[in-house]
Amino acid sequence: MNAEIESLEAKIEQVIALVHQLRAENEVLRNQMVAAEAERLHLRQTMTAARERLEGLMDKIPEDA
Repeated sequence: MNAEIESLEAKIEQVIALVHQLRAENEVLRNQMVAAEAERLHLRQTMTAARERLEGLMDKIPEDA
């Protein structure tokens, strides 16, 4: 009986350790996702600015050129 309880305690400790590990990993992944979203937004803004600049330059090119 005592051995069964000790075995169960060991398994519970393993589960708790795994939960802590997964929570830490989840936090890292959330931070990476936030950083990736910020980078995506920055790139989208950069692309929009570049497109607007190109459109402005194209408007300056004479039609018969």
